[in-house]
Amino acid sequence: MLRWIDVIKFAKYSNPEPYRRLEKTDKEWKLKLTPEQYKVARQKETEPPYRNAYCRSYEPGLYACVGCGSHLFNSTEKYHAISGWPSFTQPVTKGAVKYAFDDSFKMSRIEVLCNVCDCHLGHVFPDGPEPGGLRYCINSECLIRLDE
Repeated sequence: MLRWIDVIKFAKYSNPEPYRRLEKTDKEWKLKLTPEQYKVARQKETEPPYRNAYCRSYEPGLYACVGCGSHLFNSTEKYHAISGWPSFTQPVTKGAVKYAFDDSFKMSRIEVLCNVCDCHLGHVFPDGPEPGGLRYCINSECLIRLDE
């Protein structure tokens, strides 16, 4: 189970090794993703709160990256955080996501990215439920829900 100290260490020193890598040109990403997906996943924008596909969805399944299909989060780790975006307590595996310091908009945050294709997913915060205490606040535009 990951905790905040693990997230900080990954962001500061070294992220887990991905099980594979996928790299595309900007032109290839624009062809693969919808304009909204591209804005969020590649340009690091944020979708509107509460008006997104998975904010209020709690159906069983796995959530995969829109860019490469890698499994990122399990619905069993999803919870209602009242943040406006889908919230999870843990990624599906330690190496599913990677972390980076993000000081944009005059805020200090930890960005969460797909560890395979570097799609921006959202941010992680240390105010989630125990036992891990993490809240992964993820944009729906970056996710595809797969039925179990």
